[in-house]
Amino acid sequence: MNRLDEILAFNEKFVENREYEPYKTSKFPDKKLVILSCMDTRLSDLLPRAMNLKNGDAKFVKNAGAVVTHPFGSIMRSILVAVYDLGAEEVLVIGHYGCGMGSIDSHKTLGKMKDSGISEDVIDTLQYSGVDLHAWLQRIDSIPDSVRESVKMIKNHPLMPKNLIVHGLVIDPETGKLDLVVNGYGG
Repeated sequence: MNRLDEILAFNEKFVENREYEPYKTSKFPDKKLVILSCMDTRLSDLLPRAMNLKNGDAKFVKNAGAVVTHPFGSIMRSILVAVYDLGAEEVLVIGHYGCGMGSIDSHKTLGKMKDSGISEDVIDTLQYSGVDLHAWLQRIDSIPDSVRESVKMIKNHPLMPKNLIVHGLVIDPETGKLDLVVNGYGG
């Protein structure tokens, strides 16, 4: 059985046995939080548990590195929707120690793309079209600094309410310990 078939077979029993009932909640975050975090698999269960959050308490937005790379990209759009349409009143940007984006090498990643069948012509066309793939795949030199930059971009976004509270933290993916980087309350 392949992975998709396994998932669908499990899901059929999950629904049939009404195992979804403990997860019922509304689309509005109960604790009025939106959290931008990394997609690292170690954080899937650890991060909410380390923050005493249960299903329905917060909106979670994830990407590689927990970074806002563009003020009008999908990450910022998701945060704006969480604030204006879903009632989030505070944003937490949470990076983590040992992030894979801290060790990414754009040259090696592009090499892996080529090895998988992406032609040099495609990469050249993107480069000539103004897409700087090396900048796009840029590694994060400092997780705390990256968190600070994302907090700053969210806080200073022209479409964000000026009184929006934005915090920055870094989590240890081994222990769940949170280190405060930016206190959005000003303390």
